[in-house]
Amino acid sequence: MSAKQMPNPAPPFTRETAILKVRLGEDGWNTRDPEKVCLAYTVDSHWRNRAEFVTGREEIKHFLTRKWQRELDYRLIKELWAFSDTRIAVRFAYEWHDDSGNWFRSYGNENWEFDENGTMHHRYACINDLPIKESERKYHWPLGRRPDDHPGLTELGL
Repeated sequence: MSAKQMPNPAPPFTRETAILKVRLGEDGWNTRDPEKVCLAYTVDSHWRNRAEFVTGREEIKHFLTRKWQRELDYRLIKELWAFSDTRIAVRFAYEWHDDSGNWFRSYGNENWEFDENGTMHHRYACINDLPIKESERKYHWPLGRRPDDHPGLTELGL
């Protein structure tokens, strides 16, 4: 059964459910739909994203709207780094360009904590942007969900 057919995993996480949770998070963000993505977070969720602090679904929705208006043709890959009963750590890289056509690959790490329903209530993200040439891009799938047969971060050497 693919990630897009699975129910939302909730704690306590196993390796299998943590991997699925990471893929579901990746799939959600690759929709670039703030209305949909914000539902993965509790109504009072707390974030640190780079140097910005965001609290609650409404602020998350506004944050994501701004993000995807600035980060065009956004494509993301996440990979499980570690997990415990209620927490998951991921590493990720995404590619995007600005409105002047300058391409970037953004690398980062996130720490997530979930409530008993599998909804995220804390997210801490550290991210660095690397300017790249368009010819250096590694993510070429059509916008939306990464195909199941597309290599992940490890396979891409990222």
